[in-house]
Formats: sequence, C-alpha cells, structure tokens
Amino acid sequence: MAEKTYSAADIQVVEFDLHVRATPSMYFGVGRGSPELATRVLCAVLGHALHPATRVAPAHTPRVEAEVHGDLRFWVADDQADALDAQDRPQLGYYGSLLGPDRWNSAAAAALSARTVIEVWRGGHGFRQELAGLRPIEEPREFDAPAGAGTRVAFELDQEHAGAGAALADDLGSLDLHGPHCRDPRGPGRVVLRDLRDPGSPAEVCYR
Repeated sequence: MAEKTYSAADIQVVEFDLHVRATPSMYFGVGRGSPELATRVLCAVLGHALHPATRVAPAHTPRVEAEVHGDLRFWVADDQADALDAQDRPQLGYYGSLLGPDRWNSAAAAALSARTVIEVWRGGHGFRQELAGLRPIEEPREFDAPAGAGTRVAFELDQEHAGAGAALADDLGSLDLHGPHCRDPRGPGRVVLRDLRDPGSPAEVCYR
C-alpha cells in the first residue's frame, strides 16, 4: 500500500478566535456546553494574571483585582501596562486589538465573549478599546487614566459561544489559580476577587 503523502494543500489554517470557539477545551479544559466553562474561563484569566508571560512580569508579583457582575459578566485588572510601548503608545495584538500573545488567555476569553472592553494606562496616558468577541469595533482611544499603571479587561461571555449551560459558579472561593505547574506560589502578588451578583451579600476572596 502506498504511503500517504501530505502537502501544504492539506494544511487548514484556522483563525485564533474561531479555533477557541470550536474547541474551548484546548484552552479552558472543558468543552462547549459544559456548565463549568464560564468558571474555567474566569479562573484561567485570573491565573494568567498572577502568572503572566515572562516579558510582562515575574510570576506571583502582579497585583490583580476582579469583580463578577453577572453569571457571564466580569472584569479583571492588574498593575501591568504591557500593551503600551516605551513612549506610552498602544502596541496592537490580535486583529489590531490591545490584547496580544502575552495575554492569550484573555484573548481566548474575549473570543467567547459578545463584548470585551480593554483599558490600559501608565504615566497618565490611557487607552480604551471595545471589541466584539476578539475583533475590534473601534481603534484604541484615549481616556482619563487613573494613577499608576495597569490593564483592565471586562468580559461579557456570549451564551451562544460559551454554551447554553454556562454560568459562573455560585461559590468562587475554591478556584485554583496556580495549577499543577506552579511549584512555588510565594511572592508579593495577590488576587482580590469580589462577587457582586448579590448586592445584599457581596463576597470577597483573596488569593496568593
């Protein structure tokens, strides 16, 4: 029997965001339609903020805050402004967005979102950009930046892409932000997560 040969014609190139939507299990560990998917997305974004790409910051050093505002709505902010260059100008990543490969977990979460808003600031300069999924619907525009440096990404997960059963877990206090490859979770960094879904009884948990 003749051995099958392959050529460039056999290679199918799939856009990053389309691949995330088709196979979320490769990025978040569970498939489309899993009731755990939304929680896994939140956990992955928080975990990557605490263990960023080496070009962004050493692991366990960023200070991260996050708020949950609905079963599919949350934002995550940290004290790193890696989407700005040395002159505090935007460095564009996926599809011309402020999310580049150093924040691929956030980019993957955006791919499952109906709406994503990114804010990045440093030294009094700040830029905001809105995306539909991972695709920009506008160029980065300046806004009145807070003090210091940081990046904030707000996600509204799309029920269609996340799956009909997807919703953030009621109890978010047991998320594992370190994972099996984190050997030494000591450091000055921390994650503060506030769950504001019940205005009468908000919950807050701190991870280190």
